[in-house]
Amino acid sequence: MRGTTRKISLPRRFVIDLMRASMGVPFVSLARPLDVRELIAARASLARPPGWAAIFVKAFALVARDQPVLRTLYAQWPWPHFYELPRSAAMVAIARVEDGEECILTERVLGADEMPLAEIDAQLKRAKHAPLQEIGSFRRIQRLCAVPQPLRRLGWWMAGRIGRWHATNFGNYGVTSAAVAGGGELHAIGPGPFVLSYGLVGPDHAIDVVLRWDHRVTDAAPVAKAMTRLGQVLNGEIAAELRGGCASEAKPVRAVVS
Repeated sequence: MRGTTRKISLPRRFVIDLMRASMGVPFVSLARPLDVRELIAARASLARPPGWAAIFVKAFALVARDQPVLRTLYAQWPWPHFYELPRSAAMVAIARVEDGEECILTERVLGADEMPLAEIDAQLKRAKHAPLQEIGSFRRIQRLCAVPQPLRRLGWWMAGRIGRWHATNFGNYGVTSAAVAGGGELHAIGPGPFVLSYGLVGPDHAIDVVLRWDHRVTDAAPVAKAMTRLGQVLNGEIAAELRGGCASEAKPVRAVVS
């Protein structure tokens, strides 16, 4: 059958490289519905509540602040070892449409546990709607994807094996969701040690959460405890911040030149 040959766009090339770099990570998943009725009530009281992505980015960072294993990644070079980050770095999947093509790019949020929810939400919304050239993370992705494949693969290989490079390029956790397209239990993968995804809020005030992790770093029991703590943070610290009205006014986010 005759088909049509199409060029792979730079954003699609990024996802292809990202999936290739993720294939060697031995992921295990834990899925659990979290009752978030306190959070829902607090969020409903705001005229302009923060998005769920911002909420989960900060909630996980708050949990990881007190559980160092959630800030730990497995590094292979120059010898196998664990590399613990001093603070969390999230890589958030941002869905965009570029040149008529739906694509995913990643925005880095550093130290979300120390940031107001409004500031995190503003950063993610800017990454969603601002021109590509105004977002430092996206400019970097474009430059990387324009490099010839052999050099590109060497860069990905090194970034996935050297602790400091891994932390800079992939962070300690990713956040993604298919909720905007109808939800579903999404078992995403990535080069980082933890990947969190979430679905839609159900009529029972529960939201399905999936946490995937690198089994080389930790086991199921600590992750199950982290999931329990995540639910407590969502209904506790995050809900309290929303009730305080901290998310109603967002500070402007300045462009970062890279």
